Amino acid sequence: MLRIGLIGLGFMGRTHLDNYLRLEKEGLPIRLAAVCDIDPAKLEGRSTGGNIETASGEAVDFGRFAKYASVEELLREEELDAVDIALPTYLHKEITIQCLQAGLHVLCEKPMGLNEAECEAMIAAAEASGKQLMIGQCLRFWPAYVYLKELVEKQAYGAVTSASFFRGSATPTWGPWLMEREKSGGALLDMHVHDTDVVNWLFGMPDAVSCQARNVIPGSGYDIVSTNYRYPDGKVVNAQVDWTLQGDFGFEMNYRVNFENGNVHFRGDGVQVNPSGEAGFSPELSADQGYYFELKYFVETLIAGEALTAATPRSTQETIRIVDAEIASADSAGDWVAVKR
Repeated sequence: MLRIGLIGLGFMGRTHLDNYLRLEKEGLPIRLAAVCDIDPAKLEGRSTGGNIETASGEAVDFGRFAKYASVEELLREEELDAVDIALPTYLHKEITIQCLQAGLHVLCEKPMGLNEAECEAMIAAAEASGKQLMIGQCLRFWPAYVYLKELVEKQAYGAVTSASFFRGSATPTWGPWLMEREKSGGALLDMHVHDTDVVNWLFGMPDAVSCQARNVIPGSGYDIVSTNYRYPDGKVVNAQVDWTLQGDFGFEMNYRVNFENGNVHFRGDGVQVNPSGEAGFSPELSADQGYYFELKYFVETLIAGEALTAATPRSTQETIRIVDAEIASADSAGDWVAVKR
C-alpha cells in the first residue's frame, strides 16, 4: 500500500485530492493518508476555486484524513511513502528538499522553482536522498497534447513548420501570493510555463527567445506575454498568455500546429486534424484531464518500483531555463536572448 501525504489544499491541492480518491476507488493500492495546510478551513474541506472546472462534485469526508498544520509535524508523525506538494511556487524548493531528506518520493506542482538555481538545488537533494522527484507539468499528460506529441514524433504529416500556443483567463483570485512577482513570477512563470514546457517537450530547447510582455497589475510581474522561440530548422513557434481577460471570458487554452502536409487545431471543444487534400477529422480522445493521468502515472510507477521518466526534474529544469531567458528578453523589450545550455 502506497501511503501519500498531500501538502497544500488550495485549488490544485484539492484537484489532486479528488483524483487520488478516484484512483483509490479504481482499486489502486494507494491511500491518501494525510493532508497538510496552514489554513484550518481548508483542512475541513473548504477550498478555493481556480480557472478550470476540476472537482468531481462528490462530497469528501475530511474526517478520514490525518490533518496537520505544519510540514514538520506531518513528517514527524506520519509513516508515508510519498508526498504531493501543491504549495505556492516560492515554497517549492524548501519543502521539496525537506521531504526528500525525510526519505519520501515527491511530486511537486509546477512550476518547478522560481529559477534554474532553485531547480538545481531540488535535483541535488533528490540525487542525495535516493528518492524520486517528479514535477507536475500536467500538459505532458493531457490527452490533446499527448496526441499532438505523437503526431510530432511520428512526423505523421511531415515536419512541423509552425506552432502557436495560447492560454488566458481573468486575473487569478485564489491566492494573494500570485500577485507578488517575487513569489509567483507572474503570469509568465505561473501560467505561461505550461506552454513553454510544451514547446520544450515537443521540440527541445530553442536556441534563443524573444519575449514581449507588459505588467498591468502593479507588483504582479508580467501579465501579458508573447514569446517567439528560435530553432535551427527555422520553424515559427510562438506562445502567448494573458491573465487580464476579465468579465465573462473564463478560461481558454489552445494550440495550432502546422505540418508540411496538414495542420492540427485544439480548442476547448476538441482537436481537429486537417490533412492536406483530405477531409478533416476529430480524433476520439479521453475526456479525462491531465491531472488524473499525471497522478495515475506517478503512483503506478512508484508501486511498480520503476523510475519516473515523464516530467523529470532535468527536463522541467530546462523549461525554467527557457523561462529565465524569456524574462531576460522581456526585461530588454523583446531582445533576442540565448537560452543557457
